[in-house]
Amino acid sequence: QVQVVESGGGLVQSGGSLRLSCEASEFTLEEYAIGWFRQAPGKEREGVGCISSSDARTWYADFVKGRFTISRDNAKKTVYLQMNSLKAEDTAIYYCAADHTTVFCGVTAYEHWGQGTQVTVSP
Repeated sequence: QVQVVESGGGLVQSGGSLRLSCEASEFTLEEYAIGWFRQAPGKEREGVGCISSSDARTWYADFVKGRFTISRDNAKKTVYLQMNSLKAEDTAIYYCAADHTTVFCGVTAYEHWGQGTQVTVSP
């Protein structure tokens, strides 16, 4: 069964950094697109960034460009979300998701979701 598990969330001050991990289970990581999404209280879930399957191309939402970076380690079966220059508005639950066929980076394009990890950025 395809599973992804997020880790690495926590509390950080504004301007700080965190690295989230998304560990893949029961599937070959490079055969799946992986997306990072977030949901703040009272808001809809939104895309943060995605990495494609075979060629590892990345896409980022405008609000994180230049601050967040997605990378993939196939040997460790893990995708990372490096978050720098964090702002209070980045506070949310962060989710990773996997999909075998999508070329898009939208919430509805992904089939397999993790449980999320909380990121809190203090002002």
